[in-house]
Amino acid sequence: MTENISPRQRVKDVLAHTQTDKLAVDFGASAVTGIHVRVIEKLRRYFGLSEIPVKVTEPYQMLGEVDRELSGILEVDIMGIPPRENLFGIENKDWKEFKTPWRQVVLVPGKFVTSEDENGDILIYPKGDISAPPSGRMPVSGFFFDTIIRQAPFDDADLDPEDNLEEFGEFDEADLDYWTRQAKLAAHTDKAVLANFGGTALGDIALVPAPFLTHPKGIRDVSEWYISTVLRKDYLHQIFTTQTDIALKNLETARGIFGDSVDVVFLCGTDFGTQDSQFCSPGDFDELYAPYYKKINDWIHLHTSWKTFKHSCGAVLPLLPNLIEAGFDIINPVQINARDMDTRMLKREFGDRLTFWGGGVDTQIVLPFGTPEEVKNQVLEQCEILSEGGGFVFNTVHNIQANVPLENVIAMLDAIKQYNNG
Repeated sequence: MTENISPRQRVKDVLAHTQTDKLAVDFGASAVTGIHVRVIEKLRRYFGLSEIPVKVTEPYQMLGEVDRELSGILEVDIMGIPPRENLFGIENKDWKEFKTPWRQVVLVPGKFVTSEDENGDILIYPKGDISAPPSGRMPVSGFFFDTIIRQAPFDDADLDPEDNLEEFGEFDEADLDYWTRQAKLAAHTDKAVLANFGGTALGDIALVPAPFLTHPKGIRDVSEWYISTVLRKDYLHQIFTTQTDIALKNLETARGIFGDSVDVVFLCGTDFGTQDSQFCSPGDFDELYAPYYKKINDWIHLHTSWKTFKHSCGAVLPLLPNLIEAGFDIINPVQINARDMDTRMLKREFGDRLTFWGGGVDTQIVLPFGTPEEVKNQVLEQCEILSEGGGFVFNTVHNIQANVPLENVIAMLDAIKQYNNG
């Protein structure tokens, strides 16, 4: 047991499966470990911080910035570095005020451009280009955007893999300038750094519809993409082959810019699990995805000190050995309420080979609908199970949503403190 170590060293120790002085904690370092802007505002008010509009760092899910003040209060150990553009193809700069349907005033990027339809739903435009069809819709009673599928009619005989590669390319000058500025921040923080360089997600259905492109071509309908994983495997192999080659060039560039100031690289958010099953068999995973994952992971492990982060919701127990074989170091979020995702078993069977990032409390039932006491008890139990011997970063099961009661969020935070002081 070590004491008084820096957040960065604490996370390094956790990733090395070493028992640490206290829990490593992540709130807001990625688009799958964040907090909705509505909850951020309530937390700021609860802790007596200045009442300023919260920045929307990820507008697709309306996630808010966990700024330096709040990060300190929450004792966050991770600093996230996102891609230059968000999911709607917009850079997070030139902030302006925006009133949400729930009447919260937030800050959004300058090119965050919306309109209302006849129902009062909010439509958002890719890259802020109103000449393009809108790519996202926030229902008038909603709290985040849903992707608008903009699939053009196609004939299988005319499909060209290049159309599904439009969004992948080597870093341009704007990217290099952005990463160089981010590298300076990464080199001078005492927190661990989780970077998402983009372009490494294979078939992530949040990205397939390309809400960041003005006129996406190729296969952009989610159902058609899933059909393609069975009937158009050759087409997907061509996409993944070229995508991986581009990704490796960009990772080499990123290594030259960041060096060892990055601790974790977010590689992929492709979901392989439903609540009760999987989207593909282990055999299909090994055929379609594993060769490319392994190529990327092997390059990272050979040339850097970075650990690799794989996000997948759902009941992924049958695929965990395959993910390990493909080279992933971290699995997120550990969906503890999905079938067979018992944390005692997961820790026993895989805890020496995987770091579990998330799973500290269930976000489907317990956190939004449980009592504060139920939240506290589950947090304490999961921390006890998952943190033994290292290999655990505390986060919830996916993002904290808009309508989670503040008292339950505070119960979660109090339980973390209680566990650390135990």
